Amino acid sequence: MSFSIPLIHPNWQVSPKIQALCTTRIGGVSQAPFASLNPALHVQDDLQAVQQNRTLIESFLPAKPLWLSQQHTTDLLYYSDSINTPAEPVADAAWTEKANQPCVVMTADCMPVLLCDKDGSWVAAVHAGWKGLLNGIIEHSLLQILAAKNTSIKNVQAWIGPAISQANFEVGAEVREQFVAKHGFAEDYFLVTENTGKYLADLNGIAEQILRNLGVLNVELSRLCTYTEPERFYSYRYACHHSDSPENTGKTGRLATIIWLQN
Repeated sequence: MSFSIPLIHPNWQVSPKIQALCTTRIGGVSQAPFASLNPALHVQDDLQAVQQNRTLIESFLPAKPLWLSQQHTTDLLYYSDSINTPAEPVADAAWTEKANQPCVVMTADCMPVLLCDKDGSWVAAVHAGWKGLLNGIIEHSLLQILAAKNTSIKNVQAWIGPAISQANFEVGAEVREQFVAKHGFAEDYFLVTENTGKYLADLNGIAEQILRNLGVLNVELSRLCTYTEPERFYSYRYACHHSDSPENTGKTGRLATIIWLQN
C-alpha cells in the first residue's frame, strides 16, 4: 500500500539547521470520524491505526519525536537525549538544543506555535489553546528558554500554524473578561456576535501580540483555519457542529506540528 502525505511547511526565513512541518488529516489509515492521518492516542481511535499513522509521520523525521500528553498546562519540557520513557510526559510545550530530536505538539483548533532562534541553536513547539494562552504558556515557555540559553529575545523567530480563525471561534463573555483582565490589548481581539453575551475571539491575533509585546520581532502566521477546511484539517469545534451521529459529536483526530534541529 502506498501513501501520499501532504505536509505544510512554515512560511518563515530561518537557519537551514531548522526543519519543521505540520501534517494535515490526509494520508493515513484511520477510519471515520478520525480519517485518516490521526497521531493522537487519546481520542478513542483504533490504537493500531494511530501507531501506523505515527510511523508514517516519523518517516519524514530524523528520529521518533517526543509525543506529549497535552492537558492545557503551562508546563515546558526540556527534551534532552537522556529522556527515555515509554509514557508520554505531561506537558504542553517542549524545547531542545540537541540535533535530530523532534519536538511535536498536536492540535485540532488550538494553535501550534513554533519557536527558534535565528542562529539555529534551539527549537521549541508549543500547544496553545485558549486556556493555555490565557495562563501564559507562550510567555512561560519562551522566557524559560531564553534564561536557559542566556540569549536575547530579539534573536527569536516564531510561527503560528493552522488553528481556528476568529470567524469560527465563538466564546462567552467570561472568556473575554479573563483575557482583557490579563491583557488590556485583548479587548481589540473580540467581536460582538448576534448571540447575547457571545464574542468571536481572535486567538491567533492575541498570540501574535503577546509575542510582539515580549520583544519578538519576527512572527509569521500560516493564516490557515482548521474549521473552514474540514477535508484538510481536524477541527474539534467542526466535529461538534457537524457530527454524523450523536455518539461521534466532538470526535476527531489531531494535526502534528513538528520542529527539529538537523546536523
